[in-house]
Amino acid sequence: MNDQLTVLVTGSDGFIGRHLVPYLATHGYKVIAASRSASTEGPNITAAPLPDLSLPFDWEPLLQQCDAVVHLAGIAHTYADDDLYDRINHRATERLAVTAVRCGVHLLFISSIAAQSGSFSDDELTENDPPRPINAYGRSKLAAEQAIRAAGGAFTILRPVVIYGQGEKGNLATIRKIARLPFPLPFGGFTARRSVLSVQNLNSAITTVLTDPRARGETFIVSDPSPVTVADLIARYRAGFGRRPWLFPIPEGWFGFALKAAGQSPIWHRIGCPLVARPKKLLALGWKPS
Repeated sequence: MNDQLTVLVTGSDGFIGRHLVPYLATHGYKVIAASRSASTEGPNITAAPLPDLSLPFDWEPLLQQCDAVVHLAGIAHTYADDDLYDRINHRATERLAVTAVRCGVHLLFISSIAAQSGSFSDDELTENDPPRPINAYGRSKLAAEQAIRAAGGAFTILRPVVIYGQGEKGNLATIRKIARLPFPLPFGGFTARRSVLSVQNLNSAITTVLTDPRARGETFIVSDPSPVTVADLIARYRAGFGRRPWLFPIPEGWFGFALKAAGQSPIWHRIGCPLVARPKKLLALGWKPS
């Protein structure tokens, strides 16, 4: 039971927010949907404006209205320099954390697996691994996590892996577009397993940690329980389009060589190399993903 908790969702107009806000509202939460557009309203949903987080901002008027805050607002999938990532993803979150302590609000921070690792890992990742972010985005998320812990209030940190669902961005959006092509595709030989996360499972993970006091002060990897390959993803998408997989194998090494020769090693690392991060700790808490 959530006892009619009022939850502030920052960045409510983003990919995750557009799914999370109605999910919370239909599960009995009162939601304050804060965004630059401030246009999301409906039963149990109140819209609130959110300014440019790269500039100093007083969070207190918003936090005085809620019991918990799910902090989604930030920048990702965007070219930005280290300073802008730091101001928006780190410093604005730091100010939010300090204010949340003062207001007695539970802060649920949606971080990223990028705070813990680069785009691939030969070893299966766990929450106990030393964080090793490799880019400005990951470093800004890790710095935000550290600031939240230092603030000393009630918090929970989620580190989701790459997220799929309607409106997804990044590599999975590209794979979805490739899966729509009306001819056979040469990805049947891809074997590297990658952890992914449905946005619906992220929603249920958020409600799990909002309502379970054992989640306070903890950090959780969030992913679907079973990793997949690129071939699996294309087959799933094509099944959703009412098509058969229609995949044939070409050796992975050929793809790797071609992408590296074209100066596209980062793409190969994201589709042809493994990254497995299982949600064992969250499952032990009682989370039940679909």
